[in-house]
Amino acid sequence: MSGVRTRSPVWVSARAPVALRPLVASDPMHSFELSDLQARRRASEAPYHEFLRVPALSAGLYELPAGGPDPQKPHTEDEVYVVMSGSGRFTAADEDVPVAAGSVLYVAAGVQHRFHAITEDLSIVVLFAPAEIDEEN
Repeated sequence: MSGVRTRSPVWVSARAPVALRPLVASDPMHSFELSDLQARRRASEAPYHEFLRVPALSAGLYELPAGGPDPQKPHTEDEVYVVMSGSGRFTAADEDVPVAAGSVLYVAAGVQHRFHAITEDLSIVVLFAPAEIDEEN
């Protein structure tokens, strides 16, 4: 997925929607609010906004408009998609399934996949393991 990437691990505080602080290895937990992540994703003007990066995984919010294309390409990491809202279809390899709020999808590294036939704007939390390689740099 392309888009604006943060250079250092960050987290969004649930109490302070615009506050960012560095991720500290000793921190036992981090919380995120979907509305804050959506605002940050919109401000980036890119379909994908990474909000967490640690060595073992990265997480981001991916949003696609109804009727819009999904420009992503296969990744070198395994992925889990959690559809937060919207509806459409998802194709991976030779499988095609409907998706809506509550759908959870796993895609192995290197597998061709995409969302399509999007009938309602999709908002999707994406988890990469290990952390996604930043191909822009």
